[in-house]
Amino acid sequence: MMKYYFFLFAIMAMVSCQESMEERCAREARSYTKKHCPMLVTKDIILDSMSFDKTSHTIGYHYSVKGLLDDAELINRNMPRDLLLKEVKNSPHLKLYKEAGYNFRYVYYSTKKKGTQLFEATFRKSDYSEPAK
Repeated sequence: MMKYYFFLFAIMAMVSCQESMEERCAREARSYTKKHCPMLVTKDIILDSMSFDKTSHTIGYHYSVKGLLDDAELINRNMPRDLLLKEVKNSPHLKLYKEAGYNFRYVYYSTKKKGTQLFEATFRKSDYSEPAK
């Protein structure tokens, strides 16, 4: 009887280990969106959803901007690409995905003008990796 339980446990362990990195990312993005979104990030920025594109290995963050920040000129004047790249480089939460060479895409949309994209940036491994010494 004990052998039966061990065998069952071993099969369950193997099945749970079968999830690929891509499947894990897709599942985690869906789960995070379902549990936490929409989420107020700062006073005028809301994280609407996360996504994962398996073909391009891109983790996407989709935001809505409201209030004074709901202005493409204002956003772009503050060099958001540089700020976001610094976040990607320094984030310990993204370590596993950076080691896998995944891309990170950030898109900000206007709340005033529904569907209007205010800013977009995609970071690839060549952007966030330190050159080899």
